[in-house]
Amino acid sequence: MKRIFFAFFLLLCSAHVLMAENYPYRSDYLWVTVPDHADWLYQTGEKATVEVQFYKYGIPRDGVVEWEVGTDLLPADQRGSVTLKNGRAKINMGTAKKPCFRDLRLKLTLDGKTYQHHVKVGFSADKIQPFTQEPNDFWSFWQQQKAEAAKFPLHYTKEYVKELSNEKVDAYRLKIDLDRSRHAFYAYLLMPHGAKKGSCPVVLTPPGAGVKTIRDATARRFYPENGFIRLAIEIHGLDPTLSEEVFAEIRAAFDNQGNAYLRQGLEDRNQYYMKHVYLGLVRCIDVLTQLPEWDGKNVIIQGGSQGGALALIGAALDDRITLCSANHPALSDMAAGSAGLTSGYPHFKPESGAYSEACLKTLPYFDVVNFARHVKIPVYMTWGYNDNTCPPTTSYAVWNVLTCPKESLLTPINEHWTSDATDRGQMEWMQKHLK
Repeated sequence: MKRIFFAFFLLLCSAHVLMAENYPYRSDYLWVTVPDHADWLYQTGEKATVEVQFYKYGIPRDGVVEWEVGTDLLPADQRGSVTLKNGRAKINMGTAKKPCFRDLRLKLTLDGKTYQHHVKVGFSADKIQPFTQEPNDFWSFWQQQKAEAAKFPLHYTKEYVKELSNEKVDAYRLKIDLDRSRHAFYAYLLMPHGAKKGSCPVVLTPPGAGVKTIRDATARRFYPENGFIRLAIEIHGLDPTLSEEVFAEIRAAFDNQGNAYLRQGLEDRNQYYMKHVYLGLVRCIDVLTQLPEWDGKNVIIQGGSQGGALALIGAALDDRITLCSANHPALSDMAAGSAGLTSGYPHFKPESGAYSEACLKTLPYFDVVNFARHVKIPVYMTWGYNDNTCPPTTSYAVWNVLTCPKESLLTPINEHWTSDATDRGQMEWMQKHLK
């Protein structure tokens, strides 16, 4: 496994924010947390010590830091306080008896304002295993669903989008019909301008979670500028040309409890909302592989968070896919919360009913860890340790069950974001692995 660790100052300067930043932009203050293992990883039984530093206006400040330690995303089981001297102090986090991540949560009140930070370290992280088990008929269920979906004829509309095109990139807006239930995806297809027949690898990019327009349409133009055809999709059948006001209304009506679609129909594996989404990935590959400009060899899937989950799921479901790149995958070990363990996004609450007997029977059929067991192609995966949206525990649960060729980029300080360098590095990894 290849590991690359970025210095936190470099990340602070170059971070491209997707959902959260470690340090507020243009902030007057800065936390620095330095575990006594440079890679933030320990073996079970080893004690972890973290040096804590606090600066305001770049000047070390003294004060009392209240701290607590708990297992990743779970309630604290240790508490204490420490006094900063010249802006520094050390905190003994203790150890762990079982493979896991432990989270040191910090709070300092200074000049009438409270500042918070946290840092996670891993214990025998390479031995973390998922709570979720694979049903005996998992693979046969999905093969049957794929066969049924394939009976629906391929149909989509394609419209040139002048305002997203330029001298290097031709942009098209697609509506892809998925099945007889009238499910559809909208998408933006970005192609190298003047691409020749049989010349381009194709990349499918599923979206992060939420009900929103396709925000990734032009953010990664470097793909078509470097010879890739890229299809950026949404999963709810909502026209991306709708105004943000309309999307806000749809979210209020459809998703007002926070990604409620991920709970919709969970009592029945045949009615769960995400079933048509997973199968829709295969239909998107149908679209890409019938393009005359496709090189006939390279089919890649790439995404982050929910998109990272869908990338791994697509890689398992469709054997035409040749490479997979995934950032901090969501939808991983989702049922672990029913046992009081660290669960992956969407972090179902007991009051949601998602841990009922019926729902717990459905969840394993849609969990990334079970798809990961079936991935055979090369995977490039990246994740951070300070992520509270897709925690490192569940990223390792996925990583540790992958038996395919795999490479990782570990960026411990990252919360739920990746840097521009990381995003471009994924494309460069793809270039190195093209057939």
